[in-house]
Amino acid sequence: MRVDMDDGSDIAVDMGPLIDCVFLLLIFFLVSSTMKKPEPELPIDLPEPAISAIDSADPSPTLISIDRSGQFYMDGLPIGQSELHRRLKAFSAEDPTAHIRIDVDRESPSRTLVQLLDLCAFESLSNYALHTRSQNLDKLSR
Repeated sequence: MRVDMDDGSDIAVDMGPLIDCVFLLLIFFLVSSTMKKPEPELPIDLPEPAISAIDSADPSPTLISIDRSGQFYMDGLPIGQSELHRRLKAFSAEDPTAHIRIDVDRESPSRTLVQLLDLCAFESLSNYALHTRSQNLDKLSR
């Protein structure tokens, strides 16, 4: 005996959900891609700080200075980068929370500041402060 399993309809693939998925992928890739042009670098003169930080309780932080030419100074004496690295390593070994004050000339190359901050980060020294010009001193000197 023969059994007829055909219900009379043809098998077809519904393309509607497939097209919806393709459009959603297209929208995702359009939104996530970068469409703006890169902006050119502009020479800028950074402003003075509007708020000064509260002075630390440590009365004598270690002073590291950078002059216009990018020369490092520690406590007023010129120092090379390798010697600076050695001393920062010693500070980190003694006290990782040692306070360091960094004075940077406005005209110094920014790469020297980045080098110093990288050395501090490498030696796990995070208690440092960037010293800026005081607005009160500027008023007095005029």
